[in-house]
Amino acid sequence: MSRRQQTVATRTTGLLFAALAALVALHLLALAAHLDGAHHLTKPALMPALALHAAARGAPRPLIAALLFGCGGDTLLQLDDRAAFLAGMASFAVGHVCYLVLFARHQSKSGGPRTYALGAAYGAAWLVTVALLWPGLEAGLRLPVAGYALLLTAMALGATRVGARAAAGGLLFLVSDTLIASGLADWPQPPVPQLCIMATYVAAQYLLADGLLRAGSGRARTWGRARAARPHGSLTQPEVSPPPPSGR
Repeated sequence: MSRRQQTVATRTTGLLFAALAALVALHLLALAAHLDGAHHLTKPALMPALALHAAARGAPRPLIAALLFGCGGDTLLQLDDRAAFLAGMASFAVGHVCYLVLFARHQSKSGGPRTYALGAAYGAAWLVTVALLWPGLEAGLRLPVAGYALLLTAMALGATRVGARAAAGGLLFLVSDTLIASGLADWPQPPVPQLCIMATYVAAQYLLADGLLRAGSGRARTWGRARAARPHGSLTQPEVSPPPPSGR
């Protein structure tokens, strides 16, 4: 890519990020001010705006798909209907599967006892949360919520393979969706709960996308340096022939 193309790409990415930030600010302000019309109009546009920004940075298809399935979930959850809620939860679940596909491409940043400790901590968090929510949930929502929560927890745990940004995104996604579930179970809610839910959710999706993109560009740079270090015109290091037998 030429320097001019790089400049255009950088400007485009910057403009898309500015548009995304303005849209997020408008949406959160609408929630804080209880402007339902603006809130309902801006919510479905959040993830497509983030997807455009990610695409400008060279996002892989599963990442774009994860964000667009998030848009589907955002839209369906605005409908005051159980069937729409379950369909929205399913849309988010497909997005989590897309994230898990991406996470599988990255080597774990931790290993050994730390990996097992993280797995145990996230597993315990899922078990305790479901056990506490279970009595307050409607009978028809208990198993779907428990299954979705397990997939969400697996996604958050998988994000720790990528790096700190993605791990923070996975954790914030857990916080956001736990706030939704606690509302379904009639738990006490923070002031303006939708504002808390959406602020943590948007931050989660951005950190997941940004963490994956940074990790991907880092891997590309590492591969490029390794290739540049090889002999010119060769993709592999030349083999060294063993010395001839000594005859003894």
